[in-house]
Amino acid sequence: MTYAALSQAQTPLARIEQLESVTVSADPFGQSVEGMSAPAEVLAGDALIMRRQGTLGDTLNGLTGVHADTFGGGASRPVVRGQTSPRVLTLTDGSEVMDASAISPDHAVDVEPMLTQRLEVLRGPATLLYGGGAIGGVVNVIDDKIPTQVPEQGYQGSVDLRGTTGSNTREGAFALTAGEGNFAVHIEGLKRRSDDYRVPDWSTSRLAGSYEDTSRGSLGLSWVGSRGFLGVAYTQTDRKYGLPGHTHDYEGCHPHGSHLHCSGHDDHDHGHDDHDDHGGHDDHGHGHDHAHDEHGVPWVEARSKRVDIRGEYRQPVAGIERVRLRGGWTDYRHDEIEAGEVGTTFKNRGYDMRLEAEHERWGNWRGVAGLQVARSDLSAVGVEAFLPKTRTQSTGIFLLETYQLNEDWRFELGARHDWKSVNPENGQPKADFSAYSFSGAAIWNLTPAHSLSLSLSHSHRLPNAQELYANGVHLATNTYERGDPNLGKETSNNVDLTLRKHAGDLTFSVGVFHNRVKSYIYAQTVDQFEDFRLIDYRQHDAQFTGLEGQLDYAFNRNLTLGVFGDMVRGKLTGGEGNLPRIPAGRAGLRGKYTWQRWAADIELYRVFRQERIAAYEQETPGYNMMNLGVSYLGSLEGGTDYMVYLRATNLFDQRAMNHASFLATTAPLPGRRVTLGVRLDF
Repeated sequence: MTYAALSQAQTPLARIEQLESVTVSADPFGQSVEGMSAPAEVLAGDALIMRRQGTLGDTLNGLTGVHADTFGGGASRPVVRGQTSPRVLTLTDGSEVMDASAISPDHAVDVEPMLTQRLEVLRGPATLLYGGGAIGGVVNVIDDKIPTQVPEQGYQGSVDLRGTTGSNTREGAFALTAGEGNFAVHIEGLKRRSDDYRVPDWSTSRLAGSYEDTSRGSLGLSWVGSRGFLGVAYTQTDRKYGLPGHTHDYEGCHPHGSHLHCSGHDDHDHGHDDHDDHGGHDDHGHGHDHAHDEHGVPWVEARSKRVDIRGEYRQPVAGIERVRLRGGWTDYRHDEIEAGEVGTTFKNRGYDMRLEAEHERWGNWRGVAGLQVARSDLSAVGVEAFLPKTRTQSTGIFLLETYQLNEDWRFELGARHDWKSVNPENGQPKADFSAYSFSGAAIWNLTPAHSLSLSLSHSHRLPNAQELYANGVHLATNTYERGDPNLGKETSNNVDLTLRKHAGDLTFSVGVFHNRVKSYIYAQTVDQFEDFRLIDYRQHDAQFTGLEGQLDYAFNRNLTLGVFGDMVRGKLTGGEGNLPRIPAGRAGLRGKYTWQRWAADIELYRVFRQERIAAYEQETPGYNMMNLGVSYLGSLEGGTDYMVYLRATNLFDQRAMNHASFLATTAPLPGRRVTLGVRLDF
């Protein structure tokens, strides 16, 4: 079991005395991490508190097989097995998060880790329930904004306060659930402010435009009965953050066939410049009262309004074990601002609704069937309106069955069919697609402590609006993007083999995977002028191969040491080269020590040099990363538990460049930072 899973199972004052299996909400049968056919990891409890960052990608970065496509301090998406959005789905308790993060890495994922109770990562084609296009995986965010039960004592809640050096971050969050009878209400809120973060060995001491300012609030109400619940919640998020590396120097660039023409520039040098001196702009110093536009750094002001509905009803009719309803309606908007004026406005309004029905056991069979419908109205207006206004509608039906042969063998079979239409409002032809996906898995319990799982999948992914219709300058990533309305669907064939030992002093999980994708859609750079690139969305067969593993040994009830690592290779078949922004391999050591109410953990790993690069990419050097955490758990009178913790990251204070980022060489990761926090649970 992973450290994250251990933390979820521990009571506040007894970290290792009782270890329980951690169930995964994204699995329809609520199976444990060890019992799932797909590799999974759960980050919860104390481990989540210690690892929380301002973005979802940064919070998950470092889990096995998970990286982040960092974009300064305000935006970062998860990268799973070398894939990111849209091939990695982000869900909030099973419902799709509808923002604009799938369009570009500078668009923040509308998820708040400080108000999250559990993060679930399913690697590989995680589950057909959420779409065959998730060939990288699924990230399911579990929160409490819709209560599922009435607190026994009438109320329960928490308060978090934190401060971090290196970026002068100040953040606080609270959550309160109260109820009586069959009704429960939940309220929560968050405020975070951080300045530009410090970068070691950089031309300026801080990365200009890496600041963030976020406010979030949510109100939820539920009816809770003996056989289920039904609730609704409203959430609003206001976010402001800088865009490091964003420049209008290339605003006049445009394509001539497969070449770039940039008027106003004397030279058209396609060579790669030395980026070691890049630092964005002059140092801002601290505080948010300074005018960022004075230094030429644009920023984003975003507002998201979301309504969630969740429900579950057990044994509604004969033969049905339970029915689950998940849905959300989102009104998302963000403005990209420079010199006080709005340059581009992105909007996304839409909904996602899914209904699942789990049937009762038919002999050794368990199964779930469902329907999912979604609609998204996406638009971009202004200088960087590289996308036409489009309406995307989709419908999917799915079935997943599991068969328990005996205590040693379990099998899974799944199927899904999707229909999707993408309708642009610029006169280009409407795109209509249909796709199907199948999966099969076998889980063999070799011994009570060992299991071997094999999963196979054949799935389709349908192109999105950006890949089909993009045509214009996208300055956040310094690109001119061109889509292709003739793109077809991808076909992915994946095999995943995982060996686990989940009991005893020695525990481990080792997995290998291979994914061959026919007609893989990717952004190919066809020309470059200085830091500005012309990219075309094209299709070519590709393959991904990787290895993931972790091993832990408990020397006694207090001390556990382990090793971990992951790597992925992504390339076009036929000797056509490597795919861009594939994360570098990683390997490291970790340890955890507990004594009475104290706990300490250490993590030391090496991110290797990335030499397998795509055309027009630059190699990124390797670096060492050391993180350290110390925490103390206590109790106050009246039943209030508290946790005081200190966490230091990048203790070696190394300049680290993340190859998975569009800004790998222009926006390095933060230098040494120390977080001091306290959490109260009452």
